[in-house]
Amino acid sequence: MASTITSPASADDRVSARSLGARLLSRPEIGSLVGAAVILVFFLITATPFRNIDNTGTILYQAALIGVMAVPVSLLMIGGEFDLSAGVAVTTSGLTAGILSYQFSLNVWVGVIVALVFSLAIGAFNGWLLMRTGLPSFLVSLGTFFILQGLNIAVTRITSGAVASNSISDMDGFGAAKAIFASEFKLGGVTVKIIVVWWIVFVAIAAWVLLKTQIGNWIFAAGGDAAAARAVGVPVKKVKIGLFMAVGFFAWFTGMQLLFNSNGVVQSGEGVGKEFLYIIAAVVGGCLLTGGYGSVLGGAIGALIFSMVQLGVVYAGWNPDWFKAFLGAMLLLATIVNLVVKNRAEAR
Repeated sequence: MASTITSPASADDRVSARSLGARLLSRPEIGSLVGAAVILVFFLITATPFRNIDNTGTILYQAALIGVMAVPVSLLMIGGEFDLSAGVAVTTSGLTAGILSYQFSLNVWVGVIVALVFSLAIGAFNGWLLMRTGLPSFLVSLGTFFILQGLNIAVTRITSGAVASNSISDMDGFGAAKAIFASEFKLGGVTVKIIVVWWIVFVAIAAWVLLKTQIGNWIFAAGGDAAAARAVGVPVKKVKIGLFMAVGFFAWFTGMQLLFNSNGVVQSGEGVGKEFLYIIAAVVGGCLLTGGYGSVLGGAIGALIFSMVQLGVVYAGWNPDWFKAFLGAMLLLATIVNLVVKNRAEAR
């Protein structure tokens, strides 16, 4: 009787576990992490002041100023949208709190709360108009950008007679608000601004929401294919309006830092162009301009890269005019790397 030799069944490639290295290489932020390490080593070698521990606080502070806003901008880009009004919205928030408190002799906290409501309303308006009209978010937020820029300058001139708001540093509630939004403390000889701590907290919360909750799944789905997402029950309209409101919330927070860190005075022209820095941080950190892919942690690393390069050029004694050229090259390189990482991840 003939015997049958049975060969072991081959493993199904669809269920085979990927190696740790493959999983790491598929992460959106891996390119920015490698880039940050290279830039850190480069400036440690070429710029002596960069090695001074006292300058660590300055580097982190500059990173946090971009990084806090890079959190919602990253989420919004993953959701498939842009907000070009994010930079001037920060200034609008600070001016709203400062002008309202000064003109009506209110406790500073009243101005802070009104500014929060106004900032959320701006975000809600952007999201509502986008979903109502179907216009590209680029055009919707560009219109909001010009509206806010004009209001910032015009209202400030009317109320103060100058291009900056009146100081509210001697008004009730200023000290308590500054302790929350713009204080600092010593940590091992390094002066740490409180916004750095808030930045880390915001990144941790946003990363958890994006990767561990249903809302995060909705954000990826809405950015990847909105029509398909609607077909499977994703509330795309609510998700996108919520993302724009998140930008409004973080613009409010950054605006409060701006107000209380500058002795209660805000320059009305501040913030123009900052929206591009937030977008660059998100793109360098792994977000695709097409949506549906990206990382909040990567956006934070992108902000850190921006800060290290900006201050590293100064510490090395180089001509700072080269910084913008490097910024553009970094953006193009990051976009290409992100596409390569995404394509390879999908191929696996």
